[in-house]
Order: sequence, then C-alpha cells, then structure tokens
Amino acid sequence: MEKLKNKVAVIFAASGEIAGAVARSLAQQGAKVYVTARNLGAVKALAKEISADGGQAEAASVDALNETEIDNFFQKVVADNGKLDVVFNGIGNYYQDAGSGSPSTTVTFEQFMSPLQKFCGSQFLTSRSAAKYMIQTASEGTILLLSSALSRMKTPNMAGFAASCAAIEALTRVLAAEFGGKGIKVTCICPAALLGSHKMSEMIGDFSKHLGIPKEQFTQQVYKRFDILQTGPTLKNVGELAAFLASDNGITFNSHIVDVDCGKLNVI
Repeated sequence: MEKLKNKVAVIFAASGEIAGAVARSLAQQGAKVYVTARNLGAVKALAKEISADGGQAEAASVDALNETEIDNFFQKVVADNGKLDVVFNGIGNYYQDAGSGSPSTTVTFEQFMSPLQKFCGSQFLTSRSAAKYMIQTASEGTILLLSSALSRMKTPNMAGFAASCAAIEALTRVLAAEFGGKGIKVTCICPAALLGSHKMSEMIGDFSKHLGIPKEQFTQQVYKRFDILQTGPTLKNVGELAAFLASDNGITFNSHIVDVDCGKLNVI
C-alpha cells in the first residue's frame, strides 16, 4: 500500500546516507521525491536509482545552508506541483570538523559553534521556508528534522555535536507549536549510532585506532553493550520511520522526538 501516494517531498542533503534512505522509502510509498544536495552528481545517481525502482524522483543542486537557494527551490516545487507535503533535512558533517573526539578544554570556540550553526542553523532555514510555502498552499504537510541520541547521552568529547542535537530537538517543539495551527506537523527523528553506515564505520575506525584496540572491541564496549535487544537500528529503519511519520498515521507523533535505537540503556 502506497501511504504517500500523490505527496510531494523535498529531501535536503540527499547525498548523505540517512537522507538517501529517507528518499528511497518516501518514493517506495508513492511520494514524488525531489532529492537535493550541493553534490549534484550524487543526487542525480540517487534519483536515477529511485526511478529505476519504479519511483518518481528529480535531482537538483541546493545548498541547505543558503537561504536564497532553499527558498527559490521551494518556489519551483510549488510552481510545478501546487503544493509541498513533506520536507526532510539530513545535513551532516565530518565529526572532526566540529572538534568531536577532543576534550572541551582543547576544542576551539569556532569548532564548538560549527555544528550549532551548520546542523541546527540549516534545520531552521529549511523548516521555516517549508512552512511558509505549506501555509501559502494550505498543504498541511510534515516537516521532519534530524538529531541524534547524543542529545541525551553523557558522552565525553562531543560538546558541539551534543549541543546542536539538543538545540534541534528544542527547535522541533517550538516550530510544532508555531505551525500546528495551520495543520503542519513538525517531528524530529533521533537515531542512535547506525553501525551499518559508512560514516559511522569511519569514525569507529578512527577512534579504535587512536585507542589502540580492534574496531570490534570498541564497537562492543561503546555501542553494543547498551543495546536492550540484540540488534541495533539500520538506515532502512530510519527511512521507513520517516515514511510512516509523513503519512496520515504519523499525526500522533507531532512535536515529538522519535528515537530510532531499538532501545538503549544509556539514553535518558
């Protein structure tokens, strides 16, 4: 059953693994998906893959930190379709650029502020612009933000990332309260470590090398030991959850922070 048939969705930072998984799931549920990123070649390949699987997808180059580009693209989507139903922003960054993995006593102020400005700032820009067009077209759509379990974990050497994730979750609640009167729901997807992703594998490799222990040992001690079930979340899980939240059935989760972690003992 196509729960998102005739829906129009825009995905930002779709060159990333999480946003790519969301785009695939939305398309599988019948949505027409616009996949955007600064890397046009990557999103063209994604759109081609989705189309080959029977979905509807178009690719475009949009910088999710450029307010003018964001607004102009939404304007085009609405002009072509008459509405805007779903928006997801999967913006990410290389962890070392934010000083993650280094003590707060050595991280520069610029490194600390980088994820706050980039992650939370980008979510703010895409969300408020999307809401403007949803209100204009009476779309009563869904805006999906992205944080991570770091927002509620006591993890050392992750000050900037953790602060940005907590800020995004606060932003979700505020925007839900602001836009709810227009029928727009705003929800945040909060995954734990996605061990099957390339980015997570790279980070684990760096940390385990620094500590001088095997990757498998580091993964078990830092991530798997807190699993309630003998399994963890996957990229596909994130995509499927996004499709559910964007559907009519997902309305009960409006303003919520929805964990994708299969249960963790160390997440409050």
